[in-house]
Amino acid sequence: MQPMTDLSLRDLHTLDEFRQVVELERDIWGYTDLHDVVTLPVFVITIKRGGILIGAFDGADRLVGFVFSLVGMKQGRAMHWSHMLGVLPEYRRSGLGQRLKRAQRERALAAGIDLIEWTFDPLQALNAHLNFSRLGVVADEFARNVYGESTSALHRGTPTDRLIVQWNIREPHVERRLAARGPFTMRAAEVARAPVMNTTRPSGGWTVLDAMDLAIDERRVWLEIPGGFSDLQRQAPELALDWRLRTRDAFEAYLGRGYRIVDFVLDPDGARGRYLLENKLRIA
Repeated sequence: MQPMTDLSLRDLHTLDEFRQVVELERDIWGYTDLHDVVTLPVFVITIKRGGILIGAFDGADRLVGFVFSLVGMKQGRAMHWSHMLGVLPEYRRSGLGQRLKRAQRERALAAGIDLIEWTFDPLQALNAHLNFSRLGVVADEFARNVYGESTSALHRGTPTDRLIVQWNIREPHVERRLAARGPFTMRAAEVARAPVMNTTRPSGGWTVLDAMDLAIDERRVWLEIPGGFSDLQRQAPELALDWRLRTRDAFEAYLGRGYRIVDFVLDPDGARGRYLLENKLRIA
Protein backbone atom coordinates (compact mmCIF):
# COMPACT_ATOMS: atom_id res chain seq x y z
CA MET A 1 0.00 0.00 0.00
CA GLN A 2 1.35 3.39 -1.01
CA PRO A 3 1.06 6.45 1.28
CA MET A 4 -1.50 9.11 0.45
CA THR A 5 0.71 12.10 1.23
CA ASP A 6 1.96 12.73 -2.30
CA LEU A 7 -1.28 11.92 -4.11
CA SER A 8 -3.23 14.73 -5.74
CA LEU A 9 -6.60 14.75 -7.50
CA ARG A 10 -7.54 16.80 -10.51
CA ASP A 11 -10.21 16.89 -13.21
CA LEU A 12 -9.12 15.48 -16.56
CA HIS A 13 -9.89 17.30 -19.81
CA THR A 14 -7.15 16.76 -22.41
CA LEU A 15 -6.67 14.07 -25.03
CA ASP A 16 -3.37 13.05 -23.45
CA GLU A 17 -5.07 12.61 -20.07
CA PHE A 18 -7.83 10.51 -21.66
CA ARG A 19 -5.19 8.27 -23.27
CA GLN A 20 -3.60 7.75 -19.86
CA VAL A 21 -6.96 6.68 -18.45
CA VAL A 22 -7.45 4.14 -21.27
CA GLU A 23 -4.05 2.61 -20.49
CA LEU A 24 -4.83 2.60 -16.79
CA GLU A 25 -8.06 0.69 -17.44
CA ARG A 26 -6.02 -2.11 -19.00
CA ASP A 27 -3.50 -2.08 -16.16
CA ILE A 28 -6.14 -2.23 -13.42
CA TRP A 29 -8.61 -4.72 -14.88
CA GLY A 30 -6.32 -6.66 -17.22
CA TYR A 31 -8.66 -6.31 -20.19
CA THR A 32 -7.59 -8.16 -23.33
CA ASP A 33 -10.50 -7.03 -25.53
CA LEU A 34 -11.07 -3.41 -26.55
CA HIS A 35 -14.83 -3.95 -26.25
CA ASP A 36 -14.41 -3.86 -22.46
CA VAL A 37 -12.49 -0.56 -22.44
CA VAL A 38 -14.01 2.94 -22.33
CA THR A 39 -12.29 4.59 -25.29
CA LEU A 40 -10.90 8.08 -25.86
CA PRO A 41 -13.87 9.35 -27.99
CA VAL A 42 -16.32 8.38 -25.23
CA PHE A 43 -14.36 10.43 -22.70
CA VAL A 44 -14.19 13.39 -25.12
CA ILE A 45 -17.95 13.58 -25.69
CA THR A 46 -19.18 12.78 -22.19
CA ILE A 47 -16.84 15.22 -20.47
CA LYS A 48 -17.94 17.98 -22.85
CA ARG A 49 -21.53 17.39 -21.76
CA GLY A 50 -21.33 17.19 -18.00
CA GLY A 51 -19.44 13.97 -17.32
CA ILE A 52 -17.01 13.77 -14.40
CA LEU A 53 -13.52 12.34 -14.83
CA ILE A 54 -11.13 12.78 -11.91
CA GLY A 55 -7.60 11.41 -11.86
CA ALA A 56 -5.36 10.60 -8.89
CA PHE A 57 -1.67 11.36 -9.46
CA ASP A 58 1.41 10.21 -7.60
CA GLY A 59 3.76 13.10 -8.15
CA ALA A 60 3.28 15.43 -11.08
CA ASP A 61 2.27 13.06 -13.85
CA ARG A 62 1.86 9.41 -12.81
CA LEU A 63 -1.83 8.51 -13.02
CA VAL A 64 -2.62 5.82 -10.42
CA GLY A 65 -6.41 5.95 -10.15
CA PHE A 66 -9.54 7.57 -11.54
CA VAL A 67 -13.30 7.84 -11.25
CA PHE A 68 -15.62 8.39 -14.23
CA SER A 69 -19.34 9.16 -14.39
CA LEU A 70 -21.69 10.45 -17.06
CA VAL A 71 -25.01 12.28 -17.01
CA GLY A 72 -28.18 10.17 -17.06
CA MET A 73 -31.89 10.45 -16.41
CA LYS A 74 -33.98 8.54 -13.88
CA GLN A 75 -37.71 9.04 -13.49
CA GLY A 76 -37.50 12.41 -15.20
CA ARG A 77 -34.63 13.88 -13.22
CA ALA A 78 -30.96 14.29 -13.99
CA MET A 79 -28.51 12.01 -12.18
CA HIS A 80 -25.01 10.63 -12.70
CA TRP A 81 -24.11 7.08 -13.65
CA SER A 82 -20.69 6.23 -12.24
CA HIS A 83 -19.25 3.76 -14.72
CA MET A 84 -15.72 3.24 -13.40
CA LEU A 85 -13.66 3.62 -10.24
CA GLY A 86 -10.18 2.15 -10.52
CA VAL A 87 -7.00 2.24 -8.45
CA LEU A 88 -3.70 0.43 -9.10
CA PRO A 89 -3.20 -2.55 -6.75
CA GLU A 90 -0.39 -0.97 -4.74
CA TYR A 91 -2.62 2.03 -3.89
CA ARG A 92 -5.62 0.01 -2.69
CA ARG A 93 -6.53 -0.10 1.02
CA SER A 94 -5.10 3.43 1.28
CA GLY A 95 -8.43 5.26 1.20
CA LEU A 96 -7.83 6.54 -2.33
CA GLY A 97 -11.05 5.00 -3.67
CA GLN A 98 -13.09 6.78 -1.04
CA ARG A 99 -11.24 10.01 -1.70
CA LEU A 100 -12.07 9.80 -5.41
CA LYS A 101 -15.74 9.15 -4.64
CA ARG A 102 -15.84 12.14 -2.29
CA ALA A 103 -14.44 14.33 -5.04
CA GLN A 104 -17.00 12.95 -7.48
CA ARG A 105 -19.75 13.80 -5.01
CA GLU A 106 -18.48 17.36 -4.68
CA ARG A 107 -18.55 17.86 -8.46
CA ALA A 108 -22.04 16.37 -8.72
CA LEU A 109 -23.42 18.57 -5.92
CA ALA A 110 -21.93 21.65 -7.58
CA ALA A 111 -23.80 20.69 -10.76
CA GLY A 112 -27.12 20.36 -8.93
CA ILE A 113 -27.12 16.55 -8.94
CA ASP A 114 -28.24 14.62 -5.85
CA LEU A 115 -28.20 10.99 -7.07
CA ILE A 116 -25.29 8.87 -8.32
CA GLU A 117 -25.77 5.23 -9.24
CA TRP A 118 -23.43 2.45 -10.32
CA THR A 119 -23.08 -1.30 -10.54
CA PHE A 120 -20.65 -3.46 -8.62
CA ASP A 121 -19.98 -7.15 -8.11
CA PRO A 122 -21.79 -8.12 -4.88
CA LEU A 123 -19.22 -10.85 -4.17
CA GLN A 124 -16.35 -8.35 -3.96
CA ALA A 125 -16.29 -7.79 -0.20
CA LEU A 126 -13.87 -4.85 -0.17
CA ASN A 127 -15.98 -2.98 -2.71
CA ALA A 128 -19.11 -3.72 -0.69
CA HIS A 129 -17.37 -2.33 2.40
CA LEU A 130 -16.48 0.89 0.59
CA ASN A 131 -19.91 1.32 -0.96
CA PHE A 132 -22.16 0.58 2.00
CA SER A 133 -20.05 1.13 5.11
CA ARG A 134 -18.02 4.14 4.01
CA LEU A 135 -20.16 5.89 1.38
CA GLY A 136 -23.67 5.05 2.60
CA VAL A 137 -25.25 3.60 -0.55
CA VAL A 138 -28.37 1.43 -0.55
CA ALA A 139 -29.51 -1.13 -3.12
CA ASP A 140 -32.80 -2.73 -4.09
CA GLU A 141 -31.98 -3.68 -7.69
CA PHE A 142 -30.06 -6.72 -8.94
CA ALA A 143 -29.19 -7.54 -12.56
CA ARG A 144 -27.99 -10.82 -14.04
CA ASN A 145 -24.88 -10.98 -16.22
CA VAL A 146 -25.02 -7.25 -17.02
CA TYR A 147 -21.84 -7.02 -19.08
CA GLY A 148 -21.75 -10.53 -20.49
CA GLU A 149 -18.45 -12.39 -20.72
CA SER A 150 -15.63 -10.21 -19.36
CA THR A 151 -11.98 -10.40 -20.38
CA SER A 152 -10.87 -8.83 -17.10
CA ALA A 153 -8.70 -11.03 -14.93
CA LEU A 154 -10.73 -9.74 -11.96
CA HIS A 155 -14.10 -10.88 -13.38
CA ARG A 156 -13.37 -13.74 -15.77
CA GLY A 157 -15.02 -17.10 -15.12
CA THR A 158 -18.44 -16.25 -13.67
CA PRO A 159 -21.45 -14.29 -14.96
CA THR A 160 -21.19 -10.53 -14.43
CA ASP A 161 -24.10 -10.32 -11.96
CA ARG A 162 -24.28 -6.90 -10.36
CA LEU A 163 -26.03 -4.89 -7.68
CA ILE A 164 -27.18 -1.43 -8.78
CA VAL A 165 -26.58 0.95 -5.88
CA GLN A 166 -28.10 4.34 -5.19
CA TRP A 167 -25.94 7.02 -3.59
CA ASN A 168 -28.30 9.78 -2.46
CA ILE A 169 -25.53 12.26 -1.89
CA ARG A 170 -27.53 14.93 -0.03
CA GLU A 171 -29.12 12.61 2.54
CA PRO A 172 -28.14 12.81 6.23
CA HIS A 173 -27.36 9.07 6.22
CA VAL A 174 -24.67 9.65 3.60
CA GLU A 175 -23.31 12.66 5.47
CA ARG A 176 -23.01 10.54 8.64
CA ARG A 177 -21.16 7.75 6.85
CA LEU A 178 -18.73 10.16 5.21
CA ALA A 179 -18.07 11.81 8.56
CA ALA A 180 -17.52 8.52 10.42
CA ARG A 181 -13.94 7.65 11.36
CA GLY A 182 -14.18 4.24 13.02
CA PRO A 183 -15.43 0.78 12.11
CA PHE A 184 -19.11 -0.02 11.70
CA THR A 185 -21.05 0.10 14.97
CA MET A 186 -24.18 -2.05 15.23
CA ARG A 187 -27.16 0.26 15.47
CA ALA A 188 -29.26 -1.89 17.79
CA ALA A 189 -29.20 -5.28 19.46
CA GLU A 190 -32.05 -6.56 17.30
CA VAL A 191 -29.98 -5.86 14.19
CA ALA A 192 -27.14 -8.01 15.49
CA ARG A 193 -29.62 -10.78 16.35
CA ALA A 194 -31.24 -10.83 12.89
CA PRO A 195 -31.11 -14.29 11.26
CA VAL A 196 -28.43 -15.21 8.72
CA MET A 197 -29.93 -16.72 5.58
CA ASN A 198 -26.93 -18.91 4.71
CA THR A 199 -24.47 -21.19 6.46
CA THR A 200 -20.83 -21.60 5.43
CA ARG A 201 -17.82 -23.71 6.35
CA PRO A 202 -14.09 -23.66 5.61
CA SER A 203 -12.76 -26.25 3.16
CA GLY A 204 -9.36 -26.47 1.51
CA GLY A 205 -8.52 -22.87 2.37
CA TRP A 206 -11.80 -21.53 0.93
CA THR A 207 -15.22 -20.71 2.32
CA VAL A 208 -17.88 -23.12 1.06
CA LEU A 209 -21.55 -22.17 0.90
CA ASP A 210 -23.77 -24.84 2.47
CA ALA A 211 -27.45 -24.17 3.17
CA MET A 212 -29.37 -21.13 1.90
CA ASP A 213 -32.79 -20.17 3.31
CA LEU A 214 -34.76 -18.05 0.84
CA ALA A 215 -37.97 -17.97 2.88
CA ILE A 216 -37.06 -16.02 6.04
CA ASP A 217 -39.78 -13.49 6.82
CA GLU A 218 -38.19 -11.16 9.36
CA ARG A 219 -37.76 -7.42 9.19
CA ARG A 220 -34.00 -7.86 8.80
CA VAL A 221 -31.78 -10.66 7.55
CA TRP A 222 -28.05 -11.11 6.95
CA LEU A 223 -26.31 -12.63 3.91
CA GLU A 224 -22.71 -13.77 4.34
CA ILE A 225 -20.17 -13.71 1.49
CA PRO A 226 -16.51 -14.79 1.37
CA GLY A 227 -13.51 -12.51 1.14
CA GLY A 228 -11.02 -12.83 -1.72
CA PHE A 229 -13.55 -13.65 -4.43
CA SER A 230 -11.16 -12.71 -7.26
CA ASP A 231 -8.70 -15.33 -5.98
CA LEU A 232 -11.56 -17.79 -5.70
CA GLN A 233 -12.49 -17.23 -9.34
CA ARG A 234 -8.93 -17.86 -10.50
CA GLN A 235 -8.06 -20.80 -8.27
CA ALA A 236 -11.36 -22.56 -7.53
CA PRO A 237 -13.70 -21.59 -10.41
CA GLU A 238 -16.35 -24.24 -9.69
CA LEU A 239 -16.70 -23.02 -6.12
CA ALA A 240 -16.82 -19.40 -7.31
CA LEU A 241 -19.60 -20.25 -9.75
CA ASP A 242 -21.57 -21.94 -6.97
CA TRP A 243 -21.30 -18.75 -4.88
CA ARG A 244 -22.37 -16.66 -7.86
CA LEU A 245 -25.46 -18.67 -8.77
CA ARG A 246 -26.72 -19.27 -5.24
CA THR A 247 -26.25 -15.66 -4.10
CA ARG A 248 -28.03 -14.66 -7.31
CA ASP A 249 -31.01 -16.70 -6.07
CA ALA A 250 -30.78 -14.98 -2.68
CA PHE A 251 -30.65 -11.43 -4.01
CA GLU A 252 -33.48 -12.03 -6.46
CA ALA A 253 -35.67 -13.71 -3.85
CA TYR A 254 -35.28 -11.12 -1.11
CA LEU A 255 -35.14 -7.96 -3.21
CA GLY A 256 -38.16 -9.28 -5.10
CA ARG A 257 -40.09 -9.46 -1.80
CA GLY A 258 -39.44 -5.85 -0.83
CA TYR A 259 -36.09 -6.06 0.96
CA ARG A 260 -33.25 -3.68 0.24
CA ILE A 261 -29.59 -3.79 1.19
CA VAL A 262 -28.76 -1.08 3.72
CA ASP A 263 -25.36 -2.06 5.11
CA PHE A 264 -22.32 -4.30 4.92
CA VAL A 265 -20.01 -5.45 7.71
CA LEU A 266 -16.50 -6.67 6.87
CA ASP A 267 -14.62 -8.91 9.30
CA PRO A 268 -11.37 -7.30 10.51
CA ASP A 269 -9.28 -9.91 8.71
CA GLY A 270 -11.25 -9.51 5.48
CA ALA A 271 -12.03 -13.25 5.37
CA ARG A 272 -15.77 -12.70 5.08
CA GLY A 273 -18.45 -10.04 5.15
CA ARG A 274 -22.20 -9.76 5.69
CA TYR A 275 -24.89 -7.77 3.92
CA LEU A 276 -27.75 -6.42 6.02
CA LEU A 277 -31.08 -6.59 4.19
CA GLU A 278 -34.10 -4.76 5.54
CA ASN A 279 -37.70 -5.19 4.44
CA LYS A 280 -38.73 -1.69 3.42
CA LEU A 281 -42.38 -2.76 3.32
CA ARG A 282 -42.32 -3.55 7.06
CA ILE A 283 -40.60 -0.42 8.37
CA ALA A 284 -42.88 1.48 10.74
